[in-house]
Amino acid sequence: MRLKGKTAVVTGGGSGFGEGIIRRFAAEGARVAVVDLNGEAAERVAQAVDGIAVACDVSRGADVARMADTVREAFGAVDILVNNAGTTHLPTPLDEVEEEMFDRVFAVNCKSVYLTARAFVPAMKERASGVILNVASTAGVSPRPRLNWYNASKGWMITATRTMAIELAPFGIRVNAVNPVAGETPLLASFMGEDTPEMRAKFLSTIPLGRFSRPDDIANAALYLCSDEASMVTGVAMEVDGGRCI
Repeated sequence: MRLKGKTAVVTGGGSGFGEGIIRRFAAEGARVAVVDLNGEAAERVAQAVDGIAVACDVSRGADVARMADTVREAFGAVDILVNNAGTTHLPTPLDEVEEEMFDRVFAVNCKSVYLTARAFVPAMKERASGVILNVASTAGVSPRPRLNWYNASKGWMITATRTMAIELAPFGIRVNAVNPVAGETPLLASFMGEDTPEMRAKFLSTIPLGRFSRPDDIANAALYLCSDEASMVTGVAMEVDGGRCI
């Protein structure tokens, strides 16, 4: 019960890593808000953990403000914010990615972090406590060709984590990131371009431990970084990657 009495908001909580984080946080005693663009997926996960579901496009300021109000009405203060929602473009030469897709990747992966900070940080400052966790990627550390703008968005997220950590530390707010390697999530096929045994083998050959990450791998790291056990840890981008970035 390492999160007993805590309230957590997890974006992109309706599937993949976000769902894994939600389920682990709830099992450790947290009250959870499942935020997802897919309202039905959010509701499914929320019902399983006795949480609340909020349909929200995290790239839109009005949506994020409404989501924050909904969470505060249900739970009051928010102790933990996990920015997990993310998207990617298909493997494409960098000069051939459509402008609309570029804008979408940066809106979901980057702008959302700004919008949720604007929605939740003021109250955390007032309470002089809070934890923010950004789900970045090994792509921001060791980029893959043809995923250029996705790679760049995750590099942005890692830098944002560090600058948020140094600015918010005097207010008692910790900010960290996790860098998963490609995992068994709905985005895996998009990263690979096609989900075939040959493409999976190619990806796995770059991971020394020889497997994709799983939601529980990321959830375990998130639990530590968001718990009081990590009270002296801030500004870290923890690789959960089976050795991919060595």
